[in-house]
Amino acid sequence: MIKLSTKADTLKSIEGLLKNAIVLPQVSFAVSEWESGEQEIIAKICSAFNSKKVIVRSSAVDEDTASTSNAGKNLSIPNVSADSAPLKDAIDRVIASYEVSNPDNQVLVQSMLENVVMCGVAFTMDPNTLGDYYVISYDTSGATDAITSGESKEKLLYIYKNFPKQTENNIDERVVTLCDTLSELEKLCEKRNLDVEFAFDKEGHLFILQVRPLVLVDKGQESTSAAQIETVLKDIYAKISSNQKKKPFLCGDRAVYSVMTDWNPAEMIGIRPKPLALSLYRELITDNIWAYQRDNYGYRNLRSFPLLVDFGGLPYIDVRVSFNSFVPATLDEELSEKLVNYYLQRLRDNPLAHDKAEFDIVFSCYTFDLDERIKVLTDYGFSDDEIKDIVDALRKVTNSITNFDNGLWRKDWEKIKILERRYDEIANSDLSDIDKVYWLIEDCKRYGTLPFAGLARGAFIAVQMLKSSVSCGILSEDDYHLFMNSLNTISSQMKSDYQSLSKQGFLGKYGHLRPGTYDICSPRYDEKPELYFDWSVGAVSNSENEKKEFKLSLDQMKLFKSSLEKCGLSNDVLGLIEFIKSVIEERELSKFIFTKHISEILKLIQNIGAEYGLTADDMSYTSIQSFLRMYSTTEDPKEVINGSIECGKRKAAITSKLTLPPVIASQEDVYAFEYPDTEPNYITSGEVTAEVLEITGDSISESASRDISEKIVLIKSADPGYDWIFSHKIAGFITQYGGANSHMAIRAGELSIPAAVGVGEKLFSKVRHSKVVEINAREKTIKILRRK
Repeated sequence: MIKLSTKADTLKSIEGLLKNAIVLPQVSFAVSEWESGEQEIIAKICSAFNSKKVIVRSSAVDEDTASTSNAGKNLSIPNVSADSAPLKDAIDRVIASYEVSNPDNQVLVQSMLENVVMCGVAFTMDPNTLGDYYVISYDTSGATDAITSGESKEKLLYIYKNFPKQTENNIDERVVTLCDTLSELEKLCEKRNLDVEFAFDKEGHLFILQVRPLVLVDKGQESTSAAQIETVLKDIYAKISSNQKKKPFLCGDRAVYSVMTDWNPAEMIGIRPKPLALSLYRELITDNIWAYQRDNYGYRNLRSFPLLVDFGGLPYIDVRVSFNSFVPATLDEELSEKLVNYYLQRLRDNPLAHDKAEFDIVFSCYTFDLDERIKVLTDYGFSDDEIKDIVDALRKVTNSITNFDNGLWRKDWEKIKILERRYDEIANSDLSDIDKVYWLIEDCKRYGTLPFAGLARGAFIAVQMLKSSVSCGILSEDDYHLFMNSLNTISSQMKSDYQSLSKQGFLGKYGHLRPGTYDICSPRYDEKPELYFDWSVGAVSNSENEKKEFKLSLDQMKLFKSSLEKCGLSNDVLGLIEFIKSVIEERELSKFIFTKHISEILKLIQNIGAEYGLTADDMSYTSIQSFLRMYSTTEDPKEVINGSIECGKRKAAITSKLTLPPVIASQEDVYAFEYPDTEPNYITSGEVTAEVLEITGDSISESASRDISEKIVLIKSADPGYDWIFSHKIAGFITQYGGANSHMAIRAGELSIPAAVGVGEKLFSKVRHSKVVEINAREKTIKILRRK
C-alpha cells in the first residue's frame, strides 16, 4: 500500500510502479534543508537536470490532506533554467507563497514536460454523488496547468469504472490508458477517492503529475452496492438499446432522450427528483395530459405514449415522442416519418440544441420567417411540394390556435377559471385527506394542467411569432425587450402586492407558493415566510424596472399587416398583439392557479404522514400512485405508505449514485460520455457586474437570510416558487437549467433583469466558484472577474 503524503513524497513512492504511466524524476527537499544548504541543493538540481528547463513546484504539508486539498493555493513556477540564480529565485518565491511557515514544507523540482497535447485532472469517484465514475477534466492547449489554473476551456468526461469492453470503441485510446492507470492507483493506494493530475505528450506517453486524496463531503446517503449500480446501468443500457428501432404508430427510426427538450423536467423537478415529485409530475402532466392537449390543438395523436421516462430515477424526455407531437395531424404518414427523422438527426448532430429544439430544430408553428427558415429542408432531401405541405399544415394549426376571438386558447382560459372556483369546494369539504388528494389531482388534471398545456402551447407560438417579427425586421431587438417588459403577469402583481398588502393579505394570496413546486420538503411561503421576505423593510422599488409602454409605430403596423396577409394568418394586427400579450400573461396566471392545487396536495400528504409519525422527508419517498390506490381500496394506509417509502428509498439510493449525460443518443452513452457545453439563453439586452450568491433547495434557510440585494443570484433550476427573489432588488440571475421561453426567462424580460437562463453544468460550476461575475446579455457573454 502506498501512503499518500506530500506531493513530492507521494510521487516518489509511486515512481516506477505504474505499467502505462510515467512519474518524472525529482529533486525534493524540506524548507529546513534549503535554509541550511542552498548551494548543495542547487548543485544537486543542476547535476540532475543538466541545465534543462525545470518546474519548481510547491509541496507543503497542508496542501494535499484528506480534509483539504488547497489545490493551486501555493506557487509553482514553470520553465526555470537549471542554473544557480534562476533556481534560487524560483525556490525562494515558492517558499514565500506558503501561508503557514513550517520547516517540514517541501519544494519539488522536476524536468519541464514538453510537447504536451492533453492535460487535466481526474477524480476516481464523482465528488457530487460519490458514484463509481472517473470524472476527467482535460484541456488540449498544451499548458500543463490549464485545468488547475481555471483558465482553460476544458472538456468534461464521465467514465463508469466498470464499463463493458465494447464501450472502449467509443472512448479515446488515451482516456482508456488513463482509466487503467487510475485503477492501478486506486489499488496501490487502497483508496477510492483520488484526485490525479495527468498529461499526455505527442508520442502518447502518459505522465502522472500529482496524486492526492479527493476531498469529499459526507452526504449521508444510504449505502448502495457496486453490484446494484451495475445491474441498474445494464438495465438502462438494454432499455435504450431496445428502443433504437421502429415502434408501431410512432414516426422516427431511433430514440433520443433529453432532460430539457419538452416540458423540461430538469428545470421543473430537477435531475434527481425524489419519488413523490417525479410521480406527481408524471401523473399531472407527462403521462397523458400533455398528449391530450397536443392532439386537441391539431397535432399528431400521441395519447398512448408517456413523454417522460426515468432511467434509474433520472427523468428524461423521450424526444422521438416529443418530436412526433409537433407534427400537424393533417400531414400524411410518409412525410411525417421523414420530418421526424430529420428532427432526430439534427439533434444527434447538434445535442447542444436539446433545450432550444423548438426554436432551432423543429417547425411547430407558422411564423413570419418560416418560409426562409424551412428552406433548410431542401438540403436534407425534401421536395418543394413536401415543404409546401408542411407549411400549409403549420399555417392551419397556427390559425386555429392564435385567433384572438375564438382561438383554442380562449376555451382553455375559461377552464382555468373553473379550477379556481372548484378549489375551495374540495379543500373545505368534509372528505378525508386521502379523498381530498384524489379529487384535487383529478381536478388539477382536468381543469388545471390540461388547459395550462394549451395556454403554454399558445404562449410558445406567441413568443415564436414575436421573435420572428424581429428576424424579419418588423420589430427591433429593443422593441422585443420593451414588449416583454410591458407584460403584466401574476409575478408583477406579486411584487406590487408585496409593497402594498399587509403580511396577512399577501400570504393569503401567495402563501401556497414554494420553491420547487413538486417538492414536499420545500416550505411554502406561508409556512416559513421569514425565509423569503423581510417585512421590516418591505420591497425595494427599482425605478429601472418600472413598466414601460409598448406601442407600434405606423410603419410597424403596416409591416405587420402586410406580413399577416402574405402569410395567410387570420389575425388582424391589433388582434395578433393582443393575443401575444394575453396568452403569455394567462399562461403565467394559470400556472399560479393550478400550483395551488399541487401545494395543497403536498400539504395533505404531509398531514397524512404526520398521523403515522412520518416527516415530510419520509413522505418525499412515497409515490402519488399509492395515494390514488388508497382512495379505491380498503388496504391499511399505514402499510401502503410505509411500503411505498421503503421502495422509494431503495430507488433513490441508486438514483443518487447515477450520472448520465443531458442528451442520450445511444446506449453507449450510459457508460461513457462527454458533458457538453451549453449555449445559455440571455434575457434582456442589459449588462451587470456583481457578486454572486447561490440559492439551493437544501440551503434556502441559510442563503435567504443573507442579503441578496444587488447580487447575481445563482439557482440550479427555478419555477414560479422562486418568485420571492424578485421582492429583493437583485442585480441579475443565472440558472443551470431553463429554456428561452421558461418562467424565469419571462420574468427576466418583464422586469428588465439581465439573466442567463440554462447555462449548463460546466459553466454553472465555474460561476458558483466565483466571487464577481459580469453578465452581458446583449453580447451574450458571462465573464468571471474574480474567483473565490
